[in-house]
Amino acid sequence: MSDQGKNYSHILKYTGIFGGVQGLVILIGLVRNKFMALLLGAGGMGFNALLTSVQNFASQCTNLGISFGAVPRLSGYHEQQRTELVEYYIQVVRLWSMIAAVLGCIFCVVVSPLINDLSFTWGNHTLHYAMLGVSVAMIAIAGGETAILKATRRLGALARVQIYIAVASVFLSIPLYYFFRHSGVVPAIVLIAAAGMLVTIGYSYRLYPLKMHFNKKHLKYGASMIRLGLAFVIAAAIGSASEMLIRAYLNVEGGLDFVGLYNIGFMLTITYAGMVFSAMESDYFPRLSGVCKDIIKTNETVNKQIEVSLLLLSPMLVALIMMLPVLIPILFSREFMPVVGMAQVTVLAMYFKVLTMPVAYITLARSLSLSYLLLETSYFVVLVVAVMVGFQHWGLWGTGLAIVVAHVFECIMVGGYSYMYYGYRTTKAVLRYAAVQAIIGFVAYGVTLVAEGWSYWIAEAALTMVSTAYSVHVLRQKIHLWESLKRKFTKSA
Repeated sequence: MSDQGKNYSHILKYTGIFGGVQGLVILIGLVRNKFMALLLGAGGMGFNALLTSVQNFASQCTNLGISFGAVPRLSGYHEQQRTELVEYYIQVVRLWSMIAAVLGCIFCVVVSPLINDLSFTWGNHTLHYAMLGVSVAMIAIAGGETAILKATRRLGALARVQIYIAVASVFLSIPLYYFFRHSGVVPAIVLIAAAGMLVTIGYSYRLYPLKMHFNKKHLKYGASMIRLGLAFVIAAAIGSASEMLIRAYLNVEGGLDFVGLYNIGFMLTITYAGMVFSAMESDYFPRLSGVCKDIIKTNETVNKQIEVSLLLLSPMLVALIMMLPVLIPILFSREFMPVVGMAQVTVLAMYFKVLTMPVAYITLARSLSLSYLLLETSYFVVLVVAVMVGFQHWGLWGTGLAIVVAHVFECIMVGGYSYMYYGYRTTKAVLRYAAVQAIIGFVAYGVTLVAEGWSYWIAEAALTMVSTAYSVHVLRQKIHLWESLKRKFTKSA
């Protein structure tokens, strides 16, 4: 196989591995969401989504960027096999993680009255928000240990941790929802965070035992780690704040039912399509970082990642558009059927996200934190404004359209910025594949507006098969898949 074919095979392989783990985690999460939908209804899921968005916001504001900033230096020590420095830096990471945990807990207590006033027009939920401080603290500790596992290449342990946490979330939350209904939401969030922390430190402490020998040198040595992660903390906090603001706005304007419906539509499209994107942080980002100073190799790496991600994701998107009317009552309940239209239009945003995300990583690979912060902030501002306008004019469907508009804006902005400042150039192959698959996707959405009954299912099934056949045809040419399978079969015979 040629070097080009090997590169495509590598991308396809690791996208499959990490995507498979993410898919399993999502599948387990579907079980939890199904019980949550049945036991709590749309209002209960909206309440959970609102609290979770606040938890994420608090975590992003106070985690000091440790999960990102700790990785480069610790990874370098690990690669150089400098065992003493690895152990010393792990102590630094753990000290700063504990500082972040304390900050997170205090932050939740201090801002809880303000968030309660912004997000609810009835009742007093200040105590609920304050209790999230416990979960934020545990997330901070788990985040430091996750950074240690990433930097020391314990990817197998990370995969198992994700799966165990997903399983624990099912067994811990469902009894609470069953016996306490809405009153069980906050305890479930706290217990899931506790399970995540215990599982993560269980693996990390076994590999690198905890040593409580901290001093001022540890604080000073970790300062560079905090500086590196600061811009990414701010960007992530702005992202979490925008999601929290959107859910708070929907709650005030429409009620918790609308928050629950929006959250389901968002989760079914943005989150679940992330299976294909899950390999980028673990595999694609390190590869891109290694060639980020060479614009020719950067362009080659980025465009190949876009090609494979686009060709893998596109058939899934058409199938998702087709199956949403069936999936939503199966995965949740018929109470959530009003979200079908919103979710179907939101799927279209993924055609732009798959073109944007690999390009956006160029900024991360070059450690241009201020540029990253500017781009991310611009996107989130447009998203919040678009959702508010969309909901005011077209209700829930308008929020889905708003997400598409925001992703189109981000695609143009990131692509234009990378073209001007990094010399990034999109290949004709990427443009061709994107045009073909996007046309199929938009036609599939158009069918949802004009067809019903058998005509709907026949047309959507045909478009799914066309998209799949096109992707298989292109990937087969790129990686010589058929020839490789024939050679393996011949050898085994």
